[in-house]
Amino acid sequence: MKEVLLIKDNLANKISYYHVILLLLSLPFDRFYSHLILASLAIHTIIQFRKSTVKPLLTWRTAILQSVFWVTIIGTLYTINFKQSMLEWELDLPVLLMPLILCFNPLDLRKYRQNLLMIFSLGCTATIAYLYFDALVTIRHYHLPLSSILSHAFTNHNFSEPIDMHATFLSLQIAIALVYVLSRLIGERLSTSNTLLCLFCSLILTAGIIQLSSKSVFAALFLAINFAMPWFLLHGKRRRWYLLISGALSCILIVGVLNSRALRDRYLSELKEDLSSKFAGQTVEPRLERWEIATKLISKSPVIGYGSGSEIQLLQEQYFAKKFYSSYLHRLNSHNQYLSFLIKTGLWGLSIYLITLTYGFRRAIYKQDIVFFSFIMLMAIVSLSENVLDADKGVMFYSIFLSYFAFASEQPEKLNLSIKRHKYLRKAATKQTIEPSLL
Repeated sequence: MKEVLLIKDNLANKISYYHVILLLLSLPFDRFYSHLILASLAIHTIIQFRKSTVKPLLTWRTAILQSVFWVTIIGTLYTINFKQSMLEWELDLPVLLMPLILCFNPLDLRKYRQNLLMIFSLGCTATIAYLYFDALVTIRHYHLPLSSILSHAFTNHNFSEPIDMHATFLSLQIAIALVYVLSRLIGERLSTSNTLLCLFCSLILTAGIIQLSSKSVFAALFLAINFAMPWFLLHGKRRRWYLLISGALSCILIVGVLNSRALRDRYLSELKEDLSSKFAGQTVEPRLERWEIATKLISKSPVIGYGSGSEIQLLQEQYFAKKFYSSYLHRLNSHNQYLSFLIKTGLWGLSIYLITLTYGFRRAIYKQDIVFFSFIMLMAIVSLSENVLDADKGVMFYSIFLSYFAFASEQPEKLNLSIKRHKYLRKAATKQTIEPSLL
């Protein structure tokens, strides 16, 4: 842990490093902190600007990473709600800033990748531990049975309420941390202390994922852990054994979840309600019905949409006409990022978002980066059920991790060979260099 916190680098890079640490640790909490730290990092980057350390700026990589922001800008040119589009400019500002900061900041992201992701994982673990502590204190205060920890009162949004965080957006962060610690357990030979630490973190994070009960994040994690992880990290017999063990553990976990009434209702009953037509007694209209309303709006302007900031206004009108009073009063969006792009900016806007996701998938596969791949998979799957980029925490999550993984994957990895351990390699290389010259 000392090596993680006390790095050997120049003062400017140390300050940048601690800024990034604080930014990652602030993600589960109020947006004030993450915005303040991001602004401070930007100011520090400007102060420490050196032309010799600037990474290529005018590249396709930068354009793709910033593409969501530029879609919002262009959509403003023909919007039906200019005031709301200005608010979306402000919301999407981190998407513009993060690639610029990482272009001008000389911090070696690949060098400190393990450190930063480990600190982020520990922060997520501490957050889940705190939420469990808060839940247990509440249970004790009201003299409830311990089994009530798995009741509706302590799952999903009720579990994350003490830190005022949307359950799905917190689950996204927890999922990245869980994939990282599992990838270290599976793909690396760790010391006993590090193995125990990663095991502890993985157990707490897994419990957090179950407690938060985000269906889309759970589905993405199931695919990442059971299929993507062995494909990226293992080969031969080890891969086959992993598939058998992970499959068996996943079945046990699913059976355990289904044995809890609250979790069963959350994962199965609510999913069935979301994908069915409206029926009497329902407090919130199903997602399927709202998707149908969104689809009808899209069919009237499929190519260019209605402009940035138009989604809520258009849906509000349709909700009222359809007597969807709950959706109207709560000003619900379409709860589908793909439909949201189609409403606002039509096919051209959605195409750019899909290109961004494709870029991420290709880059992650090329670099064999399971954490990057899992991040893109989470964004792609959660976008089916949430407007990830219409919430501050979703935008921060997207902008920070997409830019970080993209830049880290581009920086060359430094070769640090131990002189004693790899002496024979150096001799072999020297021999191959000298012998042809003698001939």
